[in-house]
Parts: sequence; C-alpha cells; structure tokens
Amino acid sequence: MRVAALYDVHGVPAALEAVLAEVEREEVDAIVFGGDLFLGPQPAEIAALVRTVDADFIRGNCDREPDDWTRSKLDEETLAWAQGWPLTVEHDGVLYCHASPKDDMRPILTDASPPERFDEALDGVDARLVVAGHTHMQFKRDRWANAGAVGWPYEGDVAAFWAVVSDDVEFRRTPIDVERVASEILESGWPEGESFVAENIRMAPSREEATAWFESRA
Repeated sequence: MRVAALYDVHGVPAALEAVLAEVEREEVDAIVFGGDLFLGPQPAEIAALVRTVDADFIRGNCDREPDDWTRSKLDEETLAWAQGWPLTVEHDGVLYCHASPKDDMRPILTDASPPERFDEALDGVDARLVVAGHTHMQFKRDRWANAGAVGWPYEGDVAAFWAVVSDDVEFRRTPIDVERVASEILESGWPEGESFVAENIRMAPSREEATAWFESRA
C-alpha cells in the first residue's frame, strides 16, 4: 500500500496544489493529511481545497486550538470538523499522527532528539512505523519518520516537502511558484504575512536553527 503523507500545510494553497498535482502521478492508495492544515495566510482556501480530496485527516495542535485569525476566516462547521479529527490513523501497519500517537504537541522530536524521547513517544505502540510531522523537517529514525511540511518547512530550501509511505518512507520535495506564494500571502491580510514572506519564502530557514529551537523547548 502506498500512502501520501501531507503534513503542516499551514494555510498555503499554492504549495498544496503543487503537491497534489504530484500525488496524482504517484498512484497512491490513500492520502493522509497529518494536521495543522489551516493556521496560516489562507485558511478558508485550504478548507475548500482539502474538501475536494478523498483523504484521512489527523488533528494537529493548531487544528485543536486555532488562533484568532484562523477562527475569523473559517465557519463554525469547519472549525468543529477539524477539532473532531482523530489523533491517529492507521494504514497497513503504519500509524500516522501529528506530534506523537498520544498527544498533538509532545514529545517534540527532531533528528537530534535523544533515543529516550523516541522511546517515550513509541511506548505501547505496536505499529511497524510511526509517521509524524509537527517539527516541519524530514527525517527517519528506526520506527519513526517525519514527513516534512508542505507549507512551512524548515529544510534550508524553499519548496514543499512530503512523503510517500509504503514498505519504507520515500521523501519528496515539490517545487513551488515562489512569486505566487509570496503575492498571495501578502494579499491575504494575514498579520504575519510580511515577516513570513521575508523569513520563509524569500529565504529558506535552516534545519540547524530550527532543530536547535525545537530542542531547546523539548
């Protein structure tokens, strides 16, 4: 079974559209949205787009507790829908979650995390593999993989990142239309728009800095 794991879209429809176009060519059997879909510049546009996709949805921390901007752009039915998504979905012996199987925020896991933090996250989990997101960087450690982020990656590269999961994990990088993304974000009225474009679209956040930031809060 081949599953497209799409995580941390964060309200960037141009990035998601580019990824979905590639997913169509992958001949996958299922699509999993791994949480944190809406918080970002264009939550309503993302809501409309993902409702056209036959997929499973997992709740991320930003879906459970959206900020005021996100709430102002989504109707109550969509907010309730997202808050009702499950913590996990399983396909073919692989467990998909946002941060960990038991919690949508903790433990924080990066490729630099100590083994005991992975042991904590995997405690009581029988799945052959767990696929998560939350820290926005692709990596694989034994029975744990992070699919990366479609809309807000920390990869030292401006693109969209996701994964195809089958017997193993195949990491994917999808080019995005940088000018379109920047323009749409700046026109959205999102309070963080200018800083996001400057720090995440016009330049690429480094994995090293992001890893250090997450590990300092772990």
